[in-house]
This record gives sequence, C-alpha cells and structure tokens, in this order.
Amino acid sequence: MAEQSGSRRKILWLNVMTVVSAAILIGAEVFGAAFAGSWALANLFGIGTTGQKLLDGAFVLLGAYVMYRFIISARRVEPFSTRE
Repeated sequence: MAEQSGSRRKILWLNVMTVVSAAILIGAEVFGAAFAGSWALANLFGIGTTGQKLLDGAFVLLGAYVMYRFIISARRVEPFSTRE
C-alpha cells in the first residue's frame, strides 16, 4: 500500500518510559500484595500450603488483570505515539 504523506507515526519515548516505570512500580506493589494476601488468608483460615498456592494463583491472575487495565488506562492519558 502507498503510504500517505504525514501518516507516519512517531513514538513518544517519554510517555512510554513514564508508563513503563509506573507499571513496574505498581506491579511490584500489586504482586507483593497478592502474595502477602494469600499468605495471610491461608494462615487465617488454616488451609495449608496447597490452599495458599491456589490463592497465590488466583491473586496473581487478579493482579495481572489489574496491571492490564492500568496499562490500557495509562495509554489513554499518555499516548505512546503520535502522527507526524
């Protein structure tokens, strides 16, 4: 296909770095809370290590969804590219 003039996209590296940095920080907090929460609930209810591993998996999946939604929302505020 022929490329139209002015339709090239330029990557906004500052926005990309901002979102990636925030995602790393928030991801560490989300997944840390997931593992701490599963440990606490497993001990509170006495469900043992197997139950704790199941809670780990459930909370990590929930954390992955939270991170996915964060990235989607952050890209709306800080677009990764623009038209030249």
